[in-house]
Amino acid sequence: MINRYLTALCRLLSVTLLTAVSLTSTPLQAEKPHVLKFATLAPAGTTWVQLLHEWANEVRRESHGRLIFKIYPGAVQGDEPEVLKKIRFGQLQGGAFTGYGIGQIYSPTRVMELPFLFNSIEEIDYVRQRLMPEIEQGYRDNGYELLGWMEVGFVYFFSKAPIQKFDDLKQRRIWNWQGDPLGKAFFNASGLSPVPLSIIDVYTSLSTGLIDTVYAPPLGAIAMQWFTKTQYITNVPMANGIGSLVVSRRFFQNLPQDLQKILKRTGAVIGEKLVTATRKDNVDSLETLQRRGMQIVEAEESLESEALQGIRIRAGESLMKNGYIPEATINRVNQWLQDFREEEAAEAVNAVD
Repeated sequence: MINRYLTALCRLLSVTLLTAVSLTSTPLQAEKPHVLKFATLAPAGTTWVQLLHEWANEVRRESHGRLIFKIYPGAVQGDEPEVLKKIRFGQLQGGAFTGYGIGQIYSPTRVMELPFLFNSIEEIDYVRQRLMPEIEQGYRDNGYELLGWMEVGFVYFFSKAPIQKFDDLKQRRIWNWQGDPLGKAFFNASGLSPVPLSIIDVYTSLSTGLIDTVYAPPLGAIAMQWFTKTQYITNVPMANGIGSLVVSRRFFQNLPQDLQKILKRTGAVIGEKLVTATRKDNVDSLETLQRRGMQIVEAEESLESEALQGIRIRAGESLMKNGYIPEATINRVNQWLQDFREEEAAEAVNAVD
């Protein structure tokens, strides 16, 4: 009798233990997934959004479904300041930002967007590589985690009338991204009076005639359909537009460490893919615009380097004065550019010899 009782008790304990083990050993795929709500201004179907979906699929695969994206394209979550506000309130966790949004995260990053600063992609890469550790730490100190770097590319004036010389700009109704300190510094340094508008209102404002000139990379002008309301593109790039893939630091730190590593590693990879694809697509987009009848306007001397460098210097001084970009940061970038150009010149001489 006692033996039967002990046997039954052992079986009961075994079943209880097995049940407890099964409950505490839930498969990874059965865990409640972490959801990353991610917004971008880029319209659905563009290269940018396609690569974001590629990133989301890779993260889902590597995390076995424990980390999933919900991507909101086409500014459905609002302009970049609105997206940042929603991230702060926890309604979103991240986004793909252009320079305007980046300026509200860590404004010294926008030294990369100073007007008429870079002469080539090689110069951009040289400076970016040296500045990146400071940028990453700056994002982190301000409550964000930089996952990947991207670009929107060299920015040009798109207009309804040709812009060949500086005086032509004074006759145009030029859009300026409302609230953008760098845009304000550029236009003040140029002596121009733009029309401040949210980026969401640009297409409608081009249609109504409130503005007749915008600035964008070729790919952006196509993606936002601004090219349908303009006929000319001036051949002088005014700046190099930057971008970032960002999540809130709070969201990032609440992820398990293995998911943090997946997000950082895949974000860096997709960022480089975005840079490469954007550069190629901007070249292709320029050709597409020309095939569709857009005319490239060759600028006269007043829109050439000497006058433009004066605008860059004045804009930089203004941004240093108001603390948006520290003087030390601008000085370092100028020194790196001087070093790079001297190296390039020396290599050119050696190649001839």
